[in-house]
Amino acid sequence: MRRRTFIHGAFGAARGAGGRAGGGEAAAKLRVVATIPDLKSLAEEVGGSLVEADSLARGTQNVHDVEIRPSLMLKLRRADVLIQNGLDLDAWADLVVRGANNPRVVRGAPGVIDASRGVQVLDVPTGRVDRSMGDVHPLGNPHYSLDPGQAAVVTANIAEGLARVAPEHGAAFERNRQDFLRRLEQAMGRWTKALEPFRGARVVTYHSDLTYFLARFGIVQAATIEDRPGIPPSPVHLTRLIRLIKDDRVKVVIVGPWVDRGLAARVAEEGGARVVTLAPVVGGVKGADTYLSTIEHNVTTLAQALR
Repeated sequence: MRRRTFIHGAFGAARGAGGRAGGGEAAAKLRVVATIPDLKSLAEEVGGSLVEADSLARGTQNVHDVEIRPSLMLKLRRADVLIQNGLDLDAWADLVVRGANNPRVVRGAPGVIDASRGVQVLDVPTGRVDRSMGDVHPLGNPHYSLDPGQAAVVTANIAEGLARVAPEHGAAFERNRQDFLRRLEQAMGRWTKALEPFRGARVVTYHSDLTYFLARFGIVQAATIEDRPGIPPSPVHLTRLIRLIKDDRVKVVIVGPWVDRGLAARVAEEGGARVVTLAPVVGGVKGADTYLSTIEHNVTTLAQALR
């Protein structure tokens, strides 16, 4: 969706904060701030009791479109580590970093982790990209984090980054990571079995933020309600979309928590489909507050809707 960045208050509000505070066990923990909740959850899996993690964006928020407030700068002012999604999804975080005035999280510092390094990126544009095309990402679709098949790469980046800052805990980070990957592998068997009967099914999404998740389980994203990424649909686009839903017998229109559900409901009704809410990020729906529980919700909800 189109990114609109707003700045509330002065950068000085964040600069006035002190460095690391507190005492005892809490002070010994690495303070980790991720730009999005998915990476916060994965950092907690890797870091375990050795980290105190937070996220700049909330799960119910459009992660393209985050208001830059002094409270976000204060979070980063105290951070030892910043985990970024990369692929231009969270470019807004540069303003937060600037206002935080924390050398530990500036570009190039050991405590900055790009979680996208080594990820298999989808939807990379092959031609020229300009703003007339909407919010197209020149580096490719940045919504890779809820593809459980990418979690091994993402958590490896996190473990490596945490170990740069706290090398004495490197072995513990890797043990935590391997334990998480074992639990993830067990869950993958269950998720794959649940969605296997619907492999090849076509769905419509509001925005292309579940592309990786759907592709992992063989579900086809036939179209989006958005005319172009981040651009509201035109009447002509909606007419064509409703025709596609009818012709392809699409059963499900998928929305997230911050989109125009009323519009999606009208499109689904006219096309003979139903609307379901999936979580495009951790915390996007009630009860889906961890990485594993979020994917569990998405798999279960989608399987029930396609049945």
